[in-house]
Amino acid sequence: MGPMLQPPREVTPYTELDRAAWAQLAETTESPLTAEEIERLRGLGDEIDIDEVREVYLPLSRILSLYVRHARALHADTEGFLGHTATRTPFVIGIGGSVAVGKSTTARLLRELLARWPEHPRVALVTTDGFLWPNAELERRGLMLRKGFPESYDRKALLRFVVEVKSGMDNVEAPVYSHLHYDRLEGVRTTVEQPDILLLEGLNVLQPAPRHADGKSGLAVSDFFDFSVYVDAAADDIRSWYVHRFLKLWETAFRNPESYFVRYGELSRGEAIAKAESLWDGINGPNLRENILPTRSRATLVLRKGADHAVRWVRLRKL
Repeated sequence: MGPMLQPPREVTPYTELDRAAWAQLAETTESPLTAEEIERLRGLGDEIDIDEVREVYLPLSRILSLYVRHARALHADTEGFLGHTATRTPFVIGIGGSVAVGKSTTARLLRELLARWPEHPRVALVTTDGFLWPNAELERRGLMLRKGFPESYDRKALLRFVVEVKSGMDNVEAPVYSHLHYDRLEGVRTTVEQPDILLLEGLNVLQPAPRHADGKSGLAVSDFFDFSVYVDAAADDIRSWYVHRFLKLWETAFRNPESYFVRYGELSRGEAIAKAESLWDGINGPNLRENILPTRSRATLVLRKGADHAVRWVRLRKL
């Protein structure tokens, strides 16, 4: 009897680990965050707990720390080879994914976890919401119903911000967005002061550069990322989470007289559900399908969630 032939191994540029295998990567490391801190960082409707932090986000922070350390060493060696004095530039991490998928919670958790590692205590977090065109400009351009789509952002300003950060400038300013007022705050800025790591979180951070009329393409924000994370889930699950979050806001923030959406607070529960489903089906769902999901393959690492919001597997691009 001849030798048993083994099925060919699948050739893939990714390493994929289920949750159990991923959790083992940091099983001997204590989580630096308490349950109370996690509760404070958790987004509305996100069911993250201390086990999720220990089993998913702590290993992620460790591998990111490795990337930061080796990127610094490569940078120093390269500068030395070129005969330059080594200057520190921030390690930039992009975090993308759909509305309501939990990417903001992921970004906040990573900011806290990465800052606990002594090698890089200065970690800044900026969201791309501040680079949305002001509502008045969106109205002028006829884009209010496409808010969150790539064309609703001041892409030149966002690119300039990332380039200046990556260039090592001492102080770089970014505009600030108010979810209460659903608009950029006029004249308000946040300042990034040469962090060790910059986390840039937003719907479209992994978008490729748009093509110009002459067929040429310029630079994309993601061209300046050292690492990127895409938070993923089934579209039906994200839709359900979006409706759930909308109802939570309907019970709370939408009742605030200063809220842009105060009119929604006057809806009945059934009307609120119908409104949320309409907003998803007409705006957020199409944006996910047309613009956000196609960028998933551009990410260095994908966190895939199950229907309960828990991460089920992790896919990391091989070096």
